[in-house]
Amino acid sequence: MKILKYLFAAILIFSVTIPASAQAQAQEVVINNFIVKENLLKNDKLAIISANGDEKPIEGVNGTFLFSINGFKQELRFNDGVAVAPVQIDKSTFVYIKHTNDAGTHAKLYYVVKKDDNLNPIKINWLVLLLVPLALIILTMMFRKFLIIAGVLIIALLIFNHNQGLGISTFFETVFDGLKSMF
Repeated sequence: MKILKYLFAAILIFSVTIPASAQAQAQEVVINNFIVKENLLKNDKLAIISANGDEKPIEGVNGTFLFSINGFKQELRFNDGVAVAPVQIDKSTFVYIKHTNDAGTHAKLYYVVKKDDNLNPIKINWLVLLLVPLALIILTMMFRKFLIIAGVLIIALLIFNHNQGLGISTFFETVFDGLKSMF
């Protein structure tokens, strides 16, 4: 009889604790948005901060998440919503950061301006990447005398983007990610 009481008590305890642990596992932490800032240590590295839709930091994110930084896969360790990218930035450059999870792909393009010992990441909207060349092409079609100047400007833009780390594939990937986010 005592064995049945102990067995019943053990079953009761396990039935209470198992759903609680299963519920904790069901609430998986995901990153659906992030912002990029300069690392507080000023060591030429970027800090990636998990954020909500309003660009406000979420401090409850802890764990390791897979990101792609300029095409290289990096496992970033988040502590209280902040992870430090392992790559040091030597000069001003484009940085394309992408994170994929069950909710979809979340990617952002930044132009990081390095001045003295400071990094200033500037978010580049995909519309800017699309509208500047389109505006030059439309102006060229409207004014034939503008053809040589527009051609030189487009070539200069492509050379600048390439020298600063923005390849054609990253350009199109940013534009397509922006278009996908609209629908």
